[in-house]
Amino acid sequence: MSDCCGGGNAQKTEHNAPTKRACPSCGKDGLTVPFATMLHHLKTPWANLAKDQPYYFCDDLECETVYFGSDGTAIAKEELRTKMLVKGDADGLACFCYGVSAEDAADPAVKAFIMAQTKAKNCACDRRNPSGRCCLKYFPK
Repeated sequence: MSDCCGGGNAQKTEHNAPTKRACPSCGKDGLTVPFATMLHHLKTPWANLAKDQPYYFCDDLECETVYFGSDGTAIAKEELRTKMLVKGDADGLACFCYGVSAEDAADPAVKAFIMAQTKAKNCACDRRNPSGRCCLKYFPK
């Protein structure tokens, strides 16, 4: 599902960086995130990002870091304008393309809709989802 939107942007980096790197806060592997995706989710991108380097997304629920640079720069969830279910925000979204809440994500009909739209390539996960990847892995099984 990492290429759910068909664009493939989630796995490419501007720097040919490794696709995984350990989060400096929790040690869990984070995956590369497109620079533009990160810019769309920061409260003040003009004040936050001065370095031209690869960035990664940490999806560890307990970790306060959301994005981190290859130099160890950490960006905390308080610095984002987006609330995320994956980072423990109860009122955060599970699906950013269609504004699906945690409660909605538990509905099999909603999941079926999201899956159908994903298959039809009617999503924009590479920009709308803070991770730059498909949200379906965060839906209840």
